[in-house]
Amino acid sequence: MISVNSLSFLCHNTRSAMNAFLLPLPDYICTHNNIMPEPTKKALLLMNLGSPDSTEVSDVRRYLNEFLMDARVIDIPYILRTILVKWLIVPKRAHNSAEAYRTIWTKEGSPLIVLTRQLQEALQQQTSVPIEIAMRYGNPSPAQAYERLLKAHPQLEEVILLPLYPHYAMSSFETAVEYAKKQLAEKSYPFKLSIIKPFYNEPHYIHALAENIRPWLAQEYDHILFSYHGVPGRHIRKSDTTGCHCLQSANCCETPSPAHATCYRHQVFETTRLVTGELGIPQDKYSISFQSRLGKGWLEPFTDIRLTEMPKEGIKKLLILCPAFVSDCLETLEEIEGRGRESFMNAGGESYKMIPCLNTHPLWVQAVREITGV
Repeated sequence: MISVNSLSFLCHNTRSAMNAFLLPLPDYICTHNNIMPEPTKKALLLMNLGSPDSTEVSDVRRYLNEFLMDARVIDIPYILRTILVKWLIVPKRAHNSAEAYRTIWTKEGSPLIVLTRQLQEALQQQTSVPIEIAMRYGNPSPAQAYERLLKAHPQLEEVILLPLYPHYAMSSFETAVEYAKKQLAEKSYPFKLSIIKPFYNEPHYIHALAENIRPWLAQEYDHILFSYHGVPGRHIRKSDTTGCHCLQSANCCETPSPAHATCYRHQVFETTRLVTGELGIPQDKYSISFQSRLGKGWLEPFTDIRLTEMPKEGIKKLLILCPAFVSDCLETLEEIEGRGRESFMNAGGESYKMIPCLNTHPLWVQAVREITGV
């Protein structure tokens, strides 16, 4: 065995010999306790919904066109979708949507983008695995994230993709995954993409969500409303892998079936059941509704309708949360915290409290590490 002194002597003499040829000896050759780090071979990509680049009408119009022209969002033939989106919906909604974004915009930018970056930073403080973010619509795109990762880590072999959607839906989880895969294939990147499945019932996620809610239960309240993002019923049926289970009976979501792996309705019910069970909330103290509908045939009951009905039913003090989102955004801050509050209070409500999304809650940061293995 070579002693430390012998090793130092060897390094010194090796340096002397190399100096004679004017060739500098790299420090790592002669420093016995300096080991070359392993090249980074794995990275994590957090993928969220997206946001306009600014609150300018032109940026909002561009964002809405990209979002609503997605065939997994409005699933009708391309020509009809083009007429509906570019001639009817966007021209009417771009200005109003820009106004809505202005009510929630921060100095740093879009809350969803800012909060996703803050989650990235919180995670990066706890792991050496490089982390990037991407959006399904707008910037940064998955391709931009791939380029940054590959430039910093040329020997990258695997990117773990975590779509920041707890529940499976063709208009959220599915389109995010397919878009990330498409951009990967377009440039034949040398690494593989590993997809994290929806985590609606993952114990660490459920615990984080429950603990995010728990402090709000200390105050007096009449009811808790779990407001999930709505989807059309036809999306539920399209995602049914059995072709014969979803929405075919009143209790389909409670009847075990392979279809539940891709059933949004079942998964939001399950998240609610697990969280309320952990918190010990009685069944008569909570309910589920669906927000942000765009037309007929969407999952019911509708959040906006329930908010006007509840005060008449004796529910005067309401807690409301939006577990379909892990980051606060337009749908939580403007639709629920803003317009939702106004509707409830105008209908006779006395107290209305929106529980924030998980955002950068420490238990959520830890849950992401457990879910992804980083």
